[in-house]
Amino acid sequence: MGLVAGLTLVALPAIAAPFSCPRKGGEFVFGQEANVNSLDMMTSSSISTRNAALNIFETLLTRDENNNVITDFADSVTESADHLSYTFKLRQGAKFHNGKPATSADVVASYDRYNRVGLNRGIFSKVDRWEAPDPATFVIRLKEIQPIFLELLSSFLAPPVIVPAEFKDDAPQQLHAIGTGPWQLVEIMPGSFVKLKRYDDYKPNLSFEQRTGFGGYKQACFDTVTFRIVPEPGARVAGLRTGELQGVEDIPTKSVADLKTIKEITLVPLQNWWIQMAVPNTSNPPTDNLPFRKAVQAVLDMDEIMDAATDGNYRLNIGLQYPNQPAYTDAGKETYNQHDPVLAKKYLAESGYKGEPVVLLTNKDYASMYNAALVMAEQLKAIGIKAELKVVDWPTSTQMAKTSRDGWNYTYTGWGSETAVGALGIMQDLIPPSMQFMPKDPAGDADINAAYVEMTQKLDPKDRQAAWVRAQRTALERAYVLPFGALTKMQGVRSNVQGFTAFRIPRMSNVWFTN
Repeated sequence: MGLVAGLTLVALPAIAAPFSCPRKGGEFVFGQEANVNSLDMMTSSSISTRNAALNIFETLLTRDENNNVITDFADSVTESADHLSYTFKLRQGAKFHNGKPATSADVVASYDRYNRVGLNRGIFSKVDRWEAPDPATFVIRLKEIQPIFLELLSSFLAPPVIVPAEFKDDAPQQLHAIGTGPWQLVEIMPGSFVKLKRYDDYKPNLSFEQRTGFGGYKQACFDTVTFRIVPEPGARVAGLRTGELQGVEDIPTKSVADLKTIKEITLVPLQNWWIQMAVPNTSNPPTDNLPFRKAVQAVLDMDEIMDAATDGNYRLNIGLQYPNQPAYTDAGKETYNQHDPVLAKKYLAESGYKGEPVVLLTNKDYASMYNAALVMAEQLKAIGIKAELKVVDWPTSTQMAKTSRDGWNYTYTGWGSETAVGALGIMQDLIPPSMQFMPKDPAGDADINAAYVEMTQKLDPKDRQAAWVRAQRTALERAYVLPFGALTKMQGVRSNVQGFTAFRIPRMSNVWFTN
């Protein structure tokens, strides 16, 4: 939940030899499912963009393997005693892919562009100015104290990446793909591929020994990496089988058992891809009634739902963060996976439910959501609730869930990016204006709103965490969300690929061929 005020954030000094590629060379081809139209990290939150672009660009701060804030292009950041300024010392010797030395003037220009067109430029709402007192120093000065500023700045969803100053006026989605990362762009062909090559003049962050999260000590071992767009799951599996693809994302569950028998393939389970869930419409009867929502909550068997949704590729998960994340709490655990029909019927009687239809809004584009809705419907029917599925396509379901208070009672989704960036990401879906549970009052839930204020304004991280604990407990006890469990997404590589580990974005550094 952020740093202790007044401290300096630096990586621990290395105590052993940093990572070195056991073998260099080769062409690594990775099959990804979604198209890449642009590599402009500042103006796109698309996963497909991040897949490639986070190997090209760097940011001042990023997140480690467990979602903690760490330095990236910055060597250190120091918060002033009055909490109103942050001083970044930059990584020395770093060059852009065009050979130009990277300095604080480039950081200023990059932040100027982000403040103009950046997708999440609201993170600068409390910034007074930034400045570059010398080529190796960048300073951000705030208008008022914002204890979560570094946490916001380190988010990887659509970050202010560092680019050469001459590109500060590039239009949205047209940023030149020249960064300071270990990989540089060779060619992008929208709808087909993105090809990268090793940047031989890359200067790694010497404060680390290994890659961690989106940062750390990064080395490009392959000669080239190509992200090939392969939207059809069967084609990705076939390419992995033949070796035409050396790595793929999102292997369909039906193919997993067979691929496990092939010694030339290594499956890589990516746990915690998203939290599978249902969200109620609290404006529409009968889900506007808390006892009714608690009846639904009490009857659910999460193992049965998640097993059907994922064909067994899941973990039960209490709450809205994962156990490895710094903000994790099991507050509200009493509400989770109760599987108690007797208690459910008690709440149902208390609610005054009269047998009216309860519409479960789902889609077949995501089989996990559709199957979760099927099982949940049967569990609700078992206690006398008239559950009816309304099946539309994914864009229609998301549009209805965001804009209409009529025609549905529960909708199905997966909180992936929201959960991955931490508790603040989750809160955006629980407070105005985005509240997914559709409250009648546009002001939302006063207790959750108050918790958010504390999460963003309290100086002590312990106080901010305590506020998040209250927020999660409130959301679960008032049944504003029904988290089913954590979905596992299966990736795969050829067995001669080493160093490829599961992560939200495929990291191509510190990965190599054995032969």
